[in-house]
Amino acid sequence: MEVISLLAQGLLIAIQPGNLLFAGVGVLLGTLVGILPGISPSLTVALLLPITFKLDPTGSIIMFAGIYFGGMYGSSTTAILLNTPGEASSIATAIEGHKMAKAGRGGPALATAAIGSFVAGLIATIGISVLAPWLVELAVQFGPWDYFALMVLAFITVSATFGNSVLRGITSLALGLVLGLIGIDKLTGQSRLAFGVPSLLDGVSITTLAVGLFAMGETLFIASRFTGVQEKIEAVRGSLWMTKEDWKRSWKPWLRGIGLGFPIGALPAGGAEVPTLLSYTLERRLAVKPEEFGKGAIEGVAGPEAANNAAATGTLVPLLALGLPTSATAAMMLAGFQQYGLVPGPLLFITNADLVWGLIASFFVGNLMLLVLNLPLVGLWVRLLKVPQPWLYAGILVFAVMGTLAANPSTVELIMLVTFGICGYLMRCWDYPVAPMIVGLILGPMAESQFRRALQISLGDGLVFFKHGGSATLLALALLALVAPLVFKGLRRFKGDDA
Repeated sequence: MEVISLLAQGLLIAIQPGNLLFAGVGVLLGTLVGILPGISPSLTVALLLPITFKLDPTGSIIMFAGIYFGGMYGSSTTAILLNTPGEASSIATAIEGHKMAKAGRGGPALATAAIGSFVAGLIATIGISVLAPWLVELAVQFGPWDYFALMVLAFITVSATFGNSVLRGITSLALGLVLGLIGIDKLTGQSRLAFGVPSLLDGVSITTLAVGLFAMGETLFIASRFTGVQEKIEAVRGSLWMTKEDWKRSWKPWLRGIGLGFPIGALPAGGAEVPTLLSYTLERRLAVKPEEFGKGAIEGVAGPEAANNAAATGTLVPLLALGLPTSATAAMMLAGFQQYGLVPGPLLFITNADLVWGLIASFFVGNLMLLVLNLPLVGLWVRLLKVPQPWLYAGILVFAVMGTLAANPSTVELIMLVTFGICGYLMRCWDYPVAPMIVGLILGPMAESQFRRALQISLGDGLVFFKHGGSATLLALALLALVAPLVFKGLRRFKGDDA
């Protein structure tokens, strides 16, 4: 009953005119960036960080969440009409969705994606409302050793999850941790790695790093690979609505996709890619008409899209309850929280309960907006796909520089922005994930603080992290998360040699 009461209070906050406007702008921007090739929700949030730093925290974070969900929906449009997934989690949707579009059934494919995302968002939001407070009650009992171990687990899982190489992920994380050391040491008051530059005494700005790595780096990388060839857009022919048969074949895949997406997304090492591919495989095996798979089966769109949206909502459980980002966009939302001096985690539910429950309730509002706005606007989204890409990339670069300078008008800040942009470009060229670097800068100083507190309380006993059951378990899980990908990779190579 308490959860229902808190949700009701949150809904009153979410439906305030200002917050409704932020939610509407967020879902529209999210859908737009999900549809436009090469622009991700994480890039968009990074661009908006320097612009929103003086705005209302609740409204801004609601907008960031709207961008996240809108991006997940928008990427399905490009997957269906262009056979080009805007996000990795839309790969499964492209397999059947584009075949449906080529067969003149692009409308029902877009409709089942939109409705499946809406249903998944509603059910997953209820899941957040139930699960997050339980995690908060558990986390309130944590000591500094437990928090440190939890952050080590976050470091390892983020490094192992993003990209194709654990070593490259850890290298990216290490760069972020080093950047987190720059500035004034809070314990001794000594400057660290500032090299006599006064602007560095306050540390590296998360906003500058985020905009440089995501916005500039990603734009430079995509522009460098632009061929000038316009991709063929599959026209939406026939009715946009689903037939009775389409409804009958879609509702079970929606529910199964939610059942896979939300629990996996809520795990500290979660994400949307795994549940969407699992959903596609499951629907293929359970299909009443398996011969249609590979030729445009609606189940192959309905299940993965529901799993995609449920997993995206699920990633906000560890973010809000524990302060752990498990996706690139979640990492950018964490940067957004920190921009306003807010630290996601158990204390946030106590000190800023209105913001948290207003945000959770806004998920209901945002998902409804996505459903109401996007289906009638399909024609507009298709026309936006024809925007010349050079104009797009040039606009992003100008916007990134102007936004950063507006937040921090400094020559040093501009030099760092360009440096991080080039760094982001090179990391993409050499297949290094950039999200762990952001996580390292955000969580590194927090992990250092908890590590020092634990040693102070234990009078310097380095074994304190292994003497408490909670921290020992979390460190064991971190070790398992580090070793497991290497073991699986070794097994795949061993099987390949045997073959």
